[in-house]
Amino acid sequence: MRIAVPKEIVAGERRVALVPALVAPLIKSGLEVAVEAGAGEGAFFADADYEKAGAKIVAELAALYREAGIVLKVQRPIQHPVLGKHEVDLMGEGSVLISFLQPASDPDLVRRLVDRKITSLSMDTIPRISRAQSMDALSSQATVAGYKAVLIAAFFLGKFLPMLTTAAGTIRPAKVLVLGAGVAGLQAIATARRLGAVVLAFDVRPAVKEQVESLGAKFLQIELAEAQTEDEGGYARQLSEESHRREVELIGSNVKDVDAVITTALIPGKPAPRLISKEMVAEMRAGSVIVDLAAEAGGNCELTECGKEVVKNGVTIYGPVNLPSTMPVHASQMYARNVSELLKLLLKDGGLNLDFADEIIKGACVTHEGREMRS
Repeated sequence: MRIAVPKEIVAGERRVALVPALVAPLIKSGLEVAVEAGAGEGAFFADADYEKAGAKIVAELAALYREAGIVLKVQRPIQHPVLGKHEVDLMGEGSVLISFLQPASDPDLVRRLVDRKITSLSMDTIPRISRAQSMDALSSQATVAGYKAVLIAAFFLGKFLPMLTTAAGTIRPAKVLVLGAGVAGLQAIATARRLGAVVLAFDVRPAVKEQVESLGAKFLQIELAEAQTEDEGGYARQLSEESHRREVELIGSNVKDVDAVITTALIPGKPAPRLISKEMVAEMRAGSVIVDLAAEAGGNCELTECGKEVVKNGVTIYGPVNLPSTMPVHASQMYARNVSELLKLLLKDGGLNLDFADEIIKGACVTHEGREMRS
């Protein structure tokens, strides 16, 4: 069976789904690996590196797709701007696609995959269970985003993050507030602390308090009406109006005293919760910064504009898009490792072994043999 790795064509995407270091193990397991010419360039992986690892470099994209048994991608398939065809239509009927598909938000793509009889597995629907941790691409890419968000905040902030003792006097450390203590939030906390900032953090899930404090941050806690604030996958649930009012009051009382805010709060399948109002922004000190990692889901800040940097009342508000792509080397390495671990589960004796009794395969599979598996 041949694995194909095309070059990502979504604007601004620099990651690649497979890195040279992971080619040899796949070949050793009895697979062939073909990579589109230039597929790794955005992440600084040269064609020669893939060839040295045993992969075949293919210049013609149509041929790459046509001869592939399994296609590995980062971004979901889209219309190819040069070939004038949708990437799904370039794939052979009955082939396998592994990618971030976000099926709930793109029913048209799901229909295309069904019509083409593609077996598709989405890296963003892999269940959050201990056995699947090595395949958890959402977490690996959130790690990248959380780290980079703090660097962006430091870039926009007109202050040092750490305390400095200099001949010109002592500089007090910056205060950073992190909203949401999932993977991205915890990485943001850890990064801000490593850079010397004083860090506060808030999350509706009391269970993360210990993790936040273990990283050296102060956990802001309130009493909520709900006894259960997270779902079976560990994600935050949507709160009642009363509980949401309480969390917004808590955030508002703290946000005016900090230098930078990193927001990471998301609810699967729903718009991002609105945590920072324009009135709160007006009370923040001029020169403060908000980096809103929930921008693509509508934003945690009322004034966030997706993909843009705006300044309101002297406060810089930035809603970044696809932060993992801005660190393509390690983001690609981590994603490729996640995909490779999934492949180990899917393949047996060089062939596809789809066991739908397996919780991971069942959770990841979106389409198979001309039908939608998640309906």
